[in-house]
Amino acid sequence: MSNNRRIAVIGLGSMGGAMASTLHSAGWDVTGFDPSDAARNNAAGAGISTTAELQDLAGTPYVVLSLPSAKIVEATVPVLLSAAGTIAIVDTTTSEPGTSTSMASLADSRGTGFVDAPVSGGREGAATGTLSAFVGATDTALAAAQPVLEALTGGKYAHIGGPGSGNVVKLLNNVLAAANLVSVGEALGVAKAYGIDPAVATASISNASGGSKVSAAMYPGWVLSGSHDSGFSLGLMARDASLAVDIARQIGEQPELLVAVARQWQEALSALGPAADFTEIARMVAPAVTPAGAPTSTHVA
Repeated sequence: MSNNRRIAVIGLGSMGGAMASTLHSAGWDVTGFDPSDAARNNAAGAGISTTAELQDLAGTPYVVLSLPSAKIVEATVPVLLSAAGTIAIVDTTTSEPGTSTSMASLADSRGTGFVDAPVSGGREGAATGTLSAFVGATDTALAAAQPVLEALTGGKYAHIGGPGSGNVVKLLNNVLAAANLVSVGEALGVAKAYGIDPAVATASISNASGGSKVSAAMYPGWVLSGSHDSGFSLGLMARDASLAVDIARQIGEQPELLVAVARQWQEALSALGPAADFTEIARMVAPAVTPAGAPTSTHVA
């Protein structure tokens, strides 16, 4: 295997594990790391080499990060850069722009390209190499990372701007989705109260100016059915909505509607707990439209 097809995937959870499998299937020489024995064993079961030591992967030519938070990105990147040889680090974490800016600067000082490339498309997109990515990077870092971005997205990535800008637009995307999940739910609750079938209401709205992916797919597929099995947690969406408000305030913006939305998601988090599916927000804002109904009691962590 030629050196320039060696890649490390750091974080082998739902998304990282699926990305590692996609890269492996595409002919990359993949080694995965995760502190969790179970996550490493799952990856190994899919034919992926793993290591229990992050340091083992320092200097790997290409790296994909799929981590829970910006704080963990900050702790991980310096270890990876502690040996020479890394061409590009592609950070798919929903991270924070300040972290990406500082990591890009650190990587550049070592001759490595770092791109923030938070992704959309869920586990299915990760497993099929059809994710979309919001990319923040210098032109040089983007060119270095291009082979990895192509493998993960099939070319469906948008270069938003410089380091950190991918994180900004990803967080704005998620808080808009969070707002839409609340507003569609509230609207369908009103329809139901008028005796209108929410499925009929959302189908007709989805063909008109109020339509969206939330009304056309998420409510019919995951809420009205009562399945609530999107695979994306309420805890992560509540975090992303709060982060979106935080980055707005850091630059002096006061988005009133988005602030209210973030507060509603925090209330849902308290009632349903972080492991609930993110579509369960409907149980808070319009319990009559989902078979799952309203939460019965306050979640106890």
